[in-house]
Amino acid sequence: MNRIMECVPNYSEGRDKTVINQIADAIGSVSAVKVLNVDPGADANRTVITFAGEPEAVSEAAFRGAKAASELIDMSRHHGTHPRIGATDVLPFVPVRGITLDECARLARELGRRMADELGIPVYLYEAAALRPEFRNLAVCRAGEYEGIAEKLADPARCPDLLPHSSFLIPHSSLKSGCSVVGARDFLIAVNFNLATTSVETATAIARQVREHGYQGRPGTLKCVKAIGWYIPEYGFAQVSCNLTNFHVTSLRQLFDEVSRVALLQGTRVTGTEIIGLVPEEALFPDAVSYLGLEQLRPFRQEEKVLEYVLNR
Repeated sequence: MNRIMECVPNYSEGRDKTVINQIADAIGSVSAVKVLNVDPGADANRTVITFAGEPEAVSEAAFRGAKAASELIDMSRHHGTHPRIGATDVLPFVPVRGITLDECARLARELGRRMADELGIPVYLYEAAALRPEFRNLAVCRAGEYEGIAEKLADPARCPDLLPHSSFLIPHSSLKSGCSVVGARDFLIAVNFNLATTSVETATAIARQVREHGYQGRPGTLKCVKAIGWYIPEYGFAQVSCNLTNFHVTSLRQLFDEVSRVALLQGTRVTGTEIIGLVPEEALFPDAVSYLGLEQLRPFRQEEKVLEYVLNR
């Protein structure tokens, strides 16, 4: 396979295995695509599915996954700890080999248009696929979450980029799939740091201090880091949940060290690390598993969590 594009959509269902499996099966029904990882979270009520293959095949698989999610997930009934705006909440294309970020962005825009036209889903375009600078930021697209969609659809400044044709325009009370945020980006590492506390306030205070944009106009301590704090009842402790958008600028080790330092200042400590989805081998250092405490919740197996190993198995 000379050209490889990865897709890492997040679906707003993390509890019903039947629904999750049906979405994964729809993606895997495209023969030139390989489903690499399915990572559900019950308390977040969210599943991250990673798949890769030839770019055009990946785009088709992404559409089939979005179609299945739109049929199976009713956002009016959805509750979870993670911010969300739709059944297929965020859908990024990532260049792996033989394809540029600009080409991924073009395919993302084409997919977004197809989702609006054929599935009736309003679509924001973000990161490299963004048509408006303010919508490069996922958080801006997702502001107000699912419950705020009606208000955003009525506001030209906040309305999604791609709207369904008139036959799909239905009242918000019936918009069960919500909106989707579709785009293209480089590798992102989704990583959660487990804390020796149940306090969401403590986790949030740590997140605000370390993330790049800080809090209330004051910058945080790390570049290329987005972070929030939450409590996971399934685990019985709070986490600092981070998106590391460029591990070449801020490494996993630097992120772990800084969250650990700030946690001590907040009267708690980091007890382990959880990686969601896959991580590039280059982002791991020789003693990463023990240093980061990657085995606190479950065994860390490179053949299951490291992108290159999963691609080649």
